[in-house]
Amino acid sequence: MTGNLYRSPMYRRVNDTRGRPTRTLIRVFVSPGSLPATIAYYERLQGLAHDAFFPFPQVGLYLAMVGSFLIIEGSNEDLAPFRQTTGTLLVDDAEPYYARFLAEGAEILWPIRDVPTGRAFNVRHPDGSVIEYVHHRPDREGR
Repeated sequence: MTGNLYRSPMYRRVNDTRGRPTRTLIRVFVSPGSLPATIAYYERLQGLAHDAFFPFPQVGLYLAMVGSFLIIEGSNEDLAPFRQTTGTLLVDDAEPYYARFLAEGAEILWPIRDVPTGRAFNVRHPDGSVIEYVHHRPDREGR
């Protein structure tokens, strides 16, 4: 059922809880040692520099953000728990999103927790997609 709503192309900006646009990141998984070359590739591809790099030592990963891509470097074993996540959504505050998902009875895969860049959780949406919601508060080094 599409009705009149979908007769012509459209775009609506998705905003966070403060009304600002959210940032959606596509995940790219790479093997150990390939992060610098992958960052360089996505910088050339998009004509911009990476705007974040940070280790996640608790889980053996290194991460970088280049435009709309979140590049995650690690061994196959370390990456395995993260591969099911479709994407990452940077939000102004993870808590309201988490509360909303709990109220709706959503399947929370990773409860809200501290991560190197702020607070995050992973949830399975009704369509089966797994999304990480991150309140990204990087420090001066982009971590």
